[in-house]
Amino acid sequence: MIQNQFIRFKLSLSYDQFFQVYQGIAKNVSVIAEDGRRVAFPAGRIQSFLTRQGINGYFEMELTPENKFVSIKKIEC
Repeated sequence: MIQNQFIRFKLSLSYDQFFQVYQGIAKNVSVIAEDGRRVAFPAGRIQSFLTRQGINGYFEMELTPENKFVSIKKIEC
């Protein structure tokens, strides 16, 4: 049985950078995971982590074996 995969990455976006999503300028976020893979995903997936300082931290994304999004959470380094 193939298990879900977990991708960890660090993200640092200012509030103004994330605001481009609302303006329709940006739709996706692209990051380099800790294992070196480039991962792109809809910006709305991280909207719940937005503060006045932006979005900063270390995150873990869970995907199915078919690369379908399951969840994303903020984790401690």
